[in-house]
Amino acid sequence: MFDFFRKYNKIVMIFLFLLIIPSFVLFGVERYTNNGDRGDVVATVDGQSITRTEWDQQHRNETDRLRQQMPSLDASVFDSDAARYATLERMVRNRVLSTAALKTNMTVSDGRLTRVFSEDPGLASFRDDKGNFDRQRFILATGRTPEQFEAAVRADLSTQQLLSGVTASAAPNPALLDVLSNALRERREVQVARFMPADFSAKVSVSDADLEAFYTSHTSRYQLPEQADVEYIVLNTDAVKKTLAVPEAELKAYYEQNKDRFGTKEERKAAHILIAAGKDAPAADRAKAKARAEELLAEIRKTPTSFAELAKKNSQDPVSAAQGGALDFVSRGAMVKPFEDAMFALKKGEISNVVETEYGYHIIRLDEVKPGTVPPFEQVRARIEDEIRGQQASQAFAKQAETLSDLVYQQADSLQPAADALKLQIQKAQGVGRTPVVGAQGPLGNRNFINALFSAETLDRKHNTEAIDLGGNQLAVGRVTRHVPARTQSFDEVKPRVRQELVAERAAAAAKTEGEAKLKAWEAASGTALPAGVGQPVVVSRTDNASSQPAPLVEAALRVDPAKLPAWVGVNLGAEGYAVVRVNKTLPAADVAADQRQQERAQLSQAMAAAEAEAYYTMLKDRFKASIKVPRPSDSAGVVVN
Repeated sequence: MFDFFRKYNKIVMIFLFLLIIPSFVLFGVERYTNNGDRGDVVATVDGQSITRTEWDQQHRNETDRLRQQMPSLDASVFDSDAARYATLERMVRNRVLSTAALKTNMTVSDGRLTRVFSEDPGLASFRDDKGNFDRQRFILATGRTPEQFEAAVRADLSTQQLLSGVTASAAPNPALLDVLSNALRERREVQVARFMPADFSAKVSVSDADLEAFYTSHTSRYQLPEQADVEYIVLNTDAVKKTLAVPEAELKAYYEQNKDRFGTKEERKAAHILIAAGKDAPAADRAKAKARAEELLAEIRKTPTSFAELAKKNSQDPVSAAQGGALDFVSRGAMVKPFEDAMFALKKGEISNVVETEYGYHIIRLDEVKPGTVPPFEQVRARIEDEIRGQQASQAFAKQAETLSDLVYQQADSLQPAADALKLQIQKAQGVGRTPVVGAQGPLGNRNFINALFSAETLDRKHNTEAIDLGGNQLAVGRVTRHVPARTQSFDEVKPRVRQELVAERAAAAAKTEGEAKLKAWEAASGTALPAGVGQPVVVSRTDNASSQPAPLVEAALRVDPAKLPAWVGVNLGAEGYAVVRVNKTLPAADVAADQRQQERAQLSQAMAAAEAEAYYTMLKDRFKASIKVPRPSDSAGVVVN
């Protein structure tokens, strides 16, 4: 049946088109878009919903951004349920904090926003030599309009302002920080007796019946996972670029149009005197400042060599005044436009007239000029070809993606036709499971691709998967060539392993029993000489475990009430056996250098501020009735939400 559809798919598509379009006309599109709609609510904050569509979009945005920033990062990190849930938690957190900022009238002034933007070196890269902002390049690079970016930054600043009030109030005094620091660095003298499972293994006797019973009650340990041998092809912009040819004439034309980008810009070094008068200052103050600048200019015209001395005495630029007004080398786009225009109009050694900017009035002297350089065409030819191919690949990718989807559907039992048509390499992998392996790269690290491989259509009919979007202009298609279902290994296959595990379990239990008996006896004999088997005194600490004692042992020793020392304590170390610890005494915390003490204070202060912020956020969550409607995935433990 499906073969008919594959063979005559264009005819079928026309038939379906004629069948469906009248339904749209009669009933409207809404009936179709509502069914299977991904706008179901996944979280609410203050009565406002976060939909699954918003969640999916935000996760795609974050994934694409992280892939661009860290292309070598394990792809499976992005595609796990834990990563998706963490994205939702961040969305809820941001919504809670922005709601609180709005309701408490936290606002960000345009002036502050302007300062933040002016200090962002990343934004400067979107300005041309004339200072004009390239809106389209910004959208392509960030996936957001400048207006959306501004709104996001404004919201971030508002929430920072909101939280800063909480964290600032949490700043403890140094005395309290030192008490906490000393508690963390507290030391105890202990003596330890270890009861190791290996010492009891020889005494453990197990029968075949014991082994079979252990095997029967632990069959989940002996399951072999479902596996498949697969082959797949990947279409990405790099693969598309290899198929594109760029005429030489186009390369040279691109070079002529973009010469400035391939070389270095002209840089100029100047000195200036500033008489400050902000743009919002009263007119009388600005007039007075301008008059003072004119007076200084007249002095400089008479005695040009006095520029540096006059700058030191009169300039109100706190950074450059001490240097005689000297500034660093800058290229176009680094200074405010009136200052820049005046500086780039000067010849070396010339002094400008008074220049008015939003900061006040300047007198500028041009000291040095570093001319811009443009490399010859042959030197940058490869770079130009790569850039043009990259630009063309973005357009060609969409066409080739459509071709790929058609070919793998029409010839569903092989990847070869698609690989031949698009010049792609068929890659193979063996022993692929339903869960991406940690560290797997490419399609085999992508959960959606793995799910498609193990779908019923792919497994049962050995058909190609559909083209799976891996993000970042990457599509993958795969097929299963061999499938091995999950199975439980037989008792005979794993009998040696069963014996080893059962003996280890019983040996650990015997070590614990012996240790508990010794603990009881030694506690009863308190005051007598220390029994044999107890080690020499060692010092343990949370921050300096020079004796290499297990962490549970160190923690147990430090938790003993210091008023009851010396004292005995037992510690169950699981597979590592059991320990009986005699805690002799508390030792003063080791002295630390002043800089280390200061670092510890800073770390503790940050931790306390973070705890205050988290408590405040928890309170806000309750106030605004924030809730997540989807269950937390089982693999989300340990995922950090920033």
